[in-house]
Amino acid sequence: MQKQPLSSLLLCAVLGIFFGNSAAAAEELGGAGSSAAAPVYKVWTAEYRKSGGESIAYDPIGSGAGMARIKQRQVDFGASDFIAPKAELSKDGLVMFPTVISGVVPVVNLPKLNAPIRLNAAVLAGIYMGGITHWDAAEIAALNPKTSLPALPIRVVCRSDGSGTTYNFSDYLSKLSPEWKTRFGVASKHPWPAAFIAVKGSSEVSRAVRNTVGAIGYIDYNYVLDDGLVGVQLLNAAGSYVSASPKSFRSAVVASRWFSSGDFSGTLTDMAGEASWPITMGTYIAVPRIAGDASRTARTLRFFAWAYANGDTLASQAKFVPLPDKVQASAFREISSVLGSKGELIGFKAIAAMTGGAAP
Repeated sequence: MQKQPLSSLLLCAVLGIFFGNSAAAAEELGGAGSSAAAPVYKVWTAEYRKSGGESIAYDPIGSGAGMARIKQRQVDFGASDFIAPKAELSKDGLVMFPTVISGVVPVVNLPKLNAPIRLNAAVLAGIYMGGITHWDAAEIAALNPKTSLPALPIRVVCRSDGSGTTYNFSDYLSKLSPEWKTRFGVASKHPWPAAFIAVKGSSEVSRAVRNTVGAIGYIDYNYVLDDGLVGVQLLNAAGSYVSASPKSFRSAVVASRWFSSGDFSGTLTDMAGEASWPITMGTYIAVPRIAGDASRTARTLRFFAWAYANGDTLASQAKFVPLPDKVQASAFREISSVLGSKGELIGFKAIAAMTGGAAP
């Protein structure tokens, strides 16, 4: 029997240490959750594969369902557009860290508009509580004195599934509308009025708005661009009417505790700043704090460490805002806290392995 050269044996040993055992490496990693963030995870996983990384499957089933799966350890990572409370993360043995930034945008389907529709939180809450029912209502006309508003009924499109988009939308309204806070509060799913058009997933919100004259819906920014939707302008905390854009999302992040202290527990809604979009949101990944399967968790974290190091341009192409360097450093801190069942520094080693930008 011919012996392998020592150099080949050493190479095999190094690859074995890096990737884990061959059986584990052959099994595809999988995640599930946010439909809003699906486009960025699609481009990241495709490019990771091209650069020599492994295949990763992602199921955009909504934030609530994705978090349920990672809590039950049915996937390698869950993806959500809102972070779980610290007590819940501790109870479920999870770590969460943000990946990119986007925003929730109210969108409309109205004929022959001569200017963007302007709304504020009070009017938006009135529409979604079913109290403002026509586009030429006095409350809307007062905010749009130079706009010709159609005498059409408002067809309200909403999410029927547990959604991080809904969570951030209702968080914004709860901060500014006492009536909304009392009746609906902050949640990923609401008992909407029966007359509303309730659909599952961001793509179906887009479809419903595009196909319904007089519709209003709320959706993630990347769908606004990709599907040619018409976004409204919103009144922000500084008293300015602004449009959703990467610049307005970044302004909100810089004004938040994410930037000032690395605290990801708060939302990014209603932040200070002349240019800040009032329904800015982050999207998060959840993984076990103590890995049940050290190899799979290490491989998962290597992918996200690679994405931080190599994925900013791809995130921008997918219409998301990459994390500012200061915020990304705080995210690395959270990843570094992930350990193996024997105390192995899984998260720290994943970052060390991938942040040099080398292919896996």
